[in-house]
Amino acid sequence: MARTRLTPERESEMYAAVLDLLREVGYDALTMDAVAARTRSSKATLYRQWGSKAELAVKALRHNKPGGLAEIDTGSLRGDFHAALGRADDCQMEKDSALMRGLMHAVHENPDLHQALRELLIEPEMTGLDTLLRRAVDRGELRPDNPALKYVPHMLIGAFAARQLVEDRAVDRAFLIDYVDSVILPALGV
Repeated sequence: MARTRLTPERESEMYAAVLDLLREVGYDALTMDAVAARTRSSKATLYRQWGSKAELAVKALRHNKPGGLAEIDTGSLRGDFHAALGRADDCQMEKDSALMRGLMHAVHENPDLHQALRELLIEPEMTGLDTLLRRAVDRGELRPDNPALKYVPHMLIGAFAARQLVEDRAVDRAFLIDYVDSVILPALGV
């Protein structure tokens, strides 16, 4: 399908509306009709532009994220992690974490959402994280055979998922920096 060109302002406005709706009603109750009404656009335009509800929701989540992790290179793994976390706003991080928790429930019933999350959000982040870790190996900071390397994504996702559950507190930058310094870097031998 041919995509209609939207201005960056209009695209941002539409993504903001989608995120607002996701927060209000959740993924399962989100409809293209509701998005069309909220954004004063047609369903045909939405489907032509994004193809599916899953793609629209995930691209809305991805839209305001800073550039990829691969762009960060401070010269040390610790510096790279701190720089990545320094780009995050605590308020936005809390909102995004709540949305992701909601989407994780919806993934079990929506294979198209799972596929869109993997392709549009998770895989690009994994590629960037792999680049950060590979540079640390190349600099000699990490042993290439360190068994913890393959679990870094699990540790990071665990930090996001568990804080609310264990402490009933939102994830924030200070917590994540402490987590990286106390858990991830020691596990990697840094």
